[in-house]
Amino acid sequence: MRIAVISDVHSNLPALEAVMEDIGRADPDEVWCLGDLVGYGADPDACTALVRDVTEYCLAGNHDLVVRGDIDVDYFAAAAGEAARWTAKVIGPETRDYLAGLSPLGERDGVGLYHASPRDPVWEYVLSVSQAAECLEGQRQRVCLIGHSHVACYFHTNGEGTVGEPAPPGTEVDISSGKWLVNPGGVGQPRDGDPRAAWLLLDTDRWTAEYKRVEYDVERAAGSIRAAKLPRQLADRLYEGH
Repeated sequence: MRIAVISDVHSNLPALEAVMEDIGRADPDEVWCLGDLVGYGADPDACTALVRDVTEYCLAGNHDLVVRGDIDVDYFAAAAGEAARWTAKVIGPETRDYLAGLSPLGERDGVGLYHASPRDPVWEYVLSVSQAAECLEGQRQRVCLIGHSHVACYFHTNGEGTVGEPAPPGTEVDISSGKWLVNPGGVGQPRDGDPRAAWLLLDTDRWTAEYKRVEYDVERAAGSIRAAKLPRQLADRLYEGH
């Protein structure tokens, strides 16, 4: 089966629309989302509706959990907290109801799905080999998909040590043996120095993971953030991918 994997949409409608157009050209069998539909950006209802309509499986991220009231917003940094409070005030009942039904972890066709990590599905940013090694040692599934960090990367162990690499667009990884943590990168707010929206094409017949990047209208997304009077830094960072 061929699956398009997205994560960390963060209410960025122009980025999500561009990714979904690219996914449509790839014509996968399913679309999975690893959470954080809302937060930071200015279009939570439209993004949630689109994800709801196109995905076969979707997780909740920490921003989704705080907006629905499961996490105290005081755990968030200032700009993230302000965006979360704004989002909680403006979302419609359909968005609220959809987010309420999501979990931060799950499993689909033998693949582990975690918003953040297998040992902490809500909060852990897996960005170092040492962290990944501990997650890989404890994870039940051979292949796990993770989001949260907004960084396109992967970690792998074959029992003789753990390695990790960033994944530039066009990277195709053979994940047919060993244990893997695979992060598709962020749709709505990339943080790996590439401002283009990220997604992943997972093939569970061939066991490959192919990394994709898509140009989108950053100015439109940033303009929506400014128009909503959200913290300006949330708009400015979209241009740099940090």
